[in-house]
Amino acid sequence: MINIFLTFVLITFVVTYWQWNKIKIHFWQKKYVGRTLTNSQTKLLLKVMPIYRNMTNQDRGKLEQHILWFLDNISFLGRDGLKVNAGMRLVVAANASLLVLNKPWPIYQNVKQVLLYPSAYYAKENKKDGAGLVSFHETVRQGESWPGGTLVLSWHDVLEGNRLPEDGHNLVFHEFAHQLDQQTGFTSGTPQLKTESLYKQWAQVFNRAFNQLKTNLAYGMPNVIHRYGATNEAEFFAVLTETFIEKPAQLQNQDPELYQLMLAYYEFDPRQWI
Repeated sequence: MINIFLTFVLITFVVTYWQWNKIKIHFWQKKYVGRTLTNSQTKLLLKVMPIYRNMTNQDRGKLEQHILWFLDNISFLGRDGLKVNAGMRLVVAANASLLVLNKPWPIYQNVKQVLLYPSAYYAKENKKDGAGLVSFHETVRQGESWPGGTLVLSWHDVLEGNRLPEDGHNLVFHEFAHQLDQQTGFTSGTPQLKTESLYKQWAQVFNRAFNQLKTNLAYGMPNVIHRYGATNEAEFFAVLTETFIEKPAQLQNQDPELYQLMLAYYEFDPRQWI
């Protein structure tokens, strides 16, 4: 009798282990599908997030379900004396959830917490020169994305990104794009893609656009993508994400092939929200 019971327990454990993701998704669907933000939450986003104001009701409904998931599953911690309130959490969650509007749960499966500073902050950094000597110094930063699942954001710059929705700069878009990139286990500028053919297309179009930006900068030529994107491939993807969402028409006019590539990955068209 004991052996039968132990066998049953073992089988139950194995089945639950292998089906755990499906079980969680089923639970999330029952918990979040059909839910919406409260009136006060909606009023706040309508006030501070222009993209939210311009979304269709269908897109807004999907975004709100992602926001609720985000608020329930990702923690926030204030730094340098900042007391994080519900409004701050909501604004960050809304901006972050926009990137994964049409992605399935769990969104941002590696993200565990968000650290909020009142404004730009100092971060320790070390660099190794060509001779192998390591120097230590502090740099001023607006945000960071750590592979372990922590994001660091300046609250002042979070607000600025929403106040100026068409300038191509949004700190939350930028740092959470890094998290999407890091889901592959590497920070390479290539996020997880659905098909092998899309990986091939990404390598060709993405690399061509990255090199074009560097060439434009070298010769003083204009480019809708901010110069910081030329730092490396990872930063190019993050800056490109900001440009795609906040300057979609300009990006599409400059490089239709690159724009189509971003459409294929993000699965939404931000031109509808301008």
